[in-house]
Amino acid sequence: MSRPITLFSGQWVDLPFEKFCEKAKSFGYEGIEIACWGDHLDLKKAATDPKYVEDLKNTLKNYGLKVLAIGTHLIGQCVGDNSDARLNSFAPENLAGKPEEIRKWAIQEMKHAAAAAKNLGVKIVTGFMGSPIWAYWYSFPQTTEQMIDDAYKQIVKHWTPIFDEFDKSGVKFALEVHPTEIAFDYYTAERLLKEFKNRKTLGFNFNPSHLIWQGVTPHIFIRDFGKHILHVHIKDAAVTLDGKAGILGSYLAFGDVRRGWNFRSPGHGDVDFESIIRELNAVNYKGPLSVEWEDSDMNRETGAKEACDFIKGINFSPSASDDAP
Repeated sequence: MSRPITLFSGQWVDLPFEKFCEKAKSFGYEGIEIACWGDHLDLKKAATDPKYVEDLKNTLKNYGLKVLAIGTHLIGQCVGDNSDARLNSFAPENLAGKPEEIRKWAIQEMKHAAAAAKNLGVKIVTGFMGSPIWAYWYSFPQTTEQMIDDAYKQIVKHWTPIFDEFDKSGVKFALEVHPTEIAFDYYTAERLLKEFKNRKTLGFNFNPSHLIWQGVTPHIFIRDFGKHILHVHIKDAAVTLDGKAGILGSYLAFGDVRRGWNFRSPGHGDVDFESIIRELNAVNYKGPLSVEWEDSDMNRETGAKEACDFIKGINFSPSASDDAP
């Protein structure tokens, strides 16, 4: 199958970029999805400095890797969220405690992402959009329909000028449907597309690990939203409800065995990856399968290499007409 297998650098930003590239190649990956935090990618430099872009490309070339997507998750969260002290760690230190200044910075950075992607020859930017109403998901105190309507309007207002820049650069944005986002499950994803009037700039970064613990069947999401899937994350999760653990996590840290669910290395959780591959074949998805490796109970390097081998083993092509009996 022609789908390339890549490694997302977001969980590896503790390493210098070149060291990450060295490891990704040694694990067997063909390319990377590069995160714009740590020292892996400076969006403003990539948008404005040809020498910086040339150096990045040379590093990738030295390790025989391609960059097939840019990950903007932390910055994108700052665009759509309302005031939240936790965003301080995502933005420059001098903006701490200034939520509207953080938003303004994030909007400009996302505009840089469009130009950075174009300069790097990348067509897809993955990430988050944030949400003004995630804290109200339970609806007590009651969340009114007006509050929900206003939140979607706010997201459209903040992201429309960003998407205008994406269109100028010939780049698309793939939202990772994920808790804390304006679109976190099937129906919120459906509504988001409608709010943007099915704008072609906006699609999804499909990640099954965030759907399965919510009770959403991942491969059905592909079937119904296939034409909107621009990028795919390979990530697993296991639901381990035992009569004590709750699905909401009980404020227990990720990896705690008492939690009702945890992320797992691909093939070690409850995600049916074969069904996912079959649905991706059915919708003719030919983009990257990007491993977002996260498993608190497994050695990172062992897991990343095993994940690459696992995905290679199931990345099969659909049958061709001459395969028929």
